[in-house]
Amino acid sequence: MLVFPNAKLNLGLYITSQRPDGFRNLESVFVPLPWTDALEVLPAPAGAATSLALTGIPIPGEPATNLCLRAYELLQADFNLPPAQLHLHKVVPIGAGLGGGSGDAAFALRALNELFDLKQTSGVLENYARRLGSDCAFFIRNKPVFAYERGDVFEDSSLDLTGVACKVIYPGLHISTAEAYSHVQPRTPRHDLRTAISQPLETWRDTIRNDFEDALTPHYPVLGEIKTQLYAAGAAYASLSGSGSAVYGLFPGQETPPKLALPAGYQVWDGRL
Repeated sequence: MLVFPNAKLNLGLYITSQRPDGFRNLESVFVPLPWTDALEVLPAPAGAATSLALTGIPIPGEPATNLCLRAYELLQADFNLPPAQLHLHKVVPIGAGLGGGSGDAAFALRALNELFDLKQTSGVLENYARRLGSDCAFFIRNKPVFAYERGDVFEDSSLDLTGVACKVIYPGLHISTAEAYSHVQPRTPRHDLRTAISQPLETWRDTIRNDFEDALTPHYPVLGEIKTQLYAAGAAYASLSGSGSAVYGLFPGQETPPKLALPAGYQVWDGRL
């Protein structure tokens, strides 16, 4: 079975309060981004143990700690799965704030559920995904949602960005979640995100913010430079995504995003949402 785990964009991201469990409460709107990895999940050959092959962008850490294997282990513990053979080809950049690793884990759960005919509902798979990471659960249903608490509790959203041209620029900076959170403090949002996201996209520039952008740009000025470049190119809205270093621009009414002169080594995704 071959699946293509996609990334996500954050439309707004507010860190609102500290939680007793050490995490922080947040508010954001998550939307799928069709920038994908490739994940193959097959039954292992007779006599072989479960394995994970990794190709594409190098992934830090030992393969044994990869979220795709952890997804298998969660289901194996409850359903006594036979050994599986997994192959992840990594394309979505790491530390970019695009949720690539979380998407891989969730798609592994979905693929294993189908491959071994476990018949688990989306709600059950979301609960497994929450055990792997705060935003993993989003990728089970994989549709626009308003996310809150740790980013793993959702409300359906009527937001529809279908056909909106989008450019995502990753400048090659791997910003870890721990580093990003060390620069941000909880605060009350100036604008209600549910209200702001329901307004025309052209108004978002004045009402929707990412708290990590304000916190990280002084340390990484290139983030602000990319955002300025996107607005100069005609973006109706531009923002940092998540807590990483990818910056995106939305260009409604255009067939394709404009070309930009960017330094060598940047990764760019151009397309329509």
